[in-house]
Amino acid sequence: MTPEPADRTAHNYRERLGLPWWAWPLSLVTGAIVATELTLGVPGLPAWLPYVVLLPLSLLLILPLGRLRVAVQDGEFLVDDARLPVSVISGVVALDAAGKREALGVGAHPHSFVVQRPWIGTAVQVLLDDPADPTPFWVVSTRRPVELATTLLEVSRRERAARAS
Repeated sequence: MTPEPADRTAHNYRERLGLPWWAWPLSLVTGAIVATELTLGVPGLPAWLPYVVLLPLSLLLILPLGRLRVAVQDGEFLVDDARLPVSVISGVVALDAAGKREALGVGAHPHSFVVQRPWIGTAVQVLLDDPADPTPFWVVSTRRPVELATTLLEVSRRERAARAS
């Protein structure tokens, strides 16, 4: 039996919140529409120039949207540039689409830390127990909420047990 890869073990979790497949052609279509408008609206402009400039630009503009990384490693929960020590995690709730909508809705806490992608329906809510930080919880989009919640809880419990002994 082969061992599980490092990103699937209980101590590590990695996920990249990339764009859905349909975002790329949609971006190209939008760039083509804008290029066509410019070609029709600016008479002295060479017809090829807006397409050569705007089609690659339309792809470059959405490229950063698919680069967000979510990871649990080395005793930290990493979401893009944000770092959270797992020792301050008191609980984790896996959220489906309705739960995410409720967590981010009208009754959401104004100090909560939110990293959400609208094209990803599920998320986790990470409850914090840190008296020095006014942030009550984090809400983070993920495609595998149960796996992330399980990993965070297990790593947090081990970190707290190691700190207590």
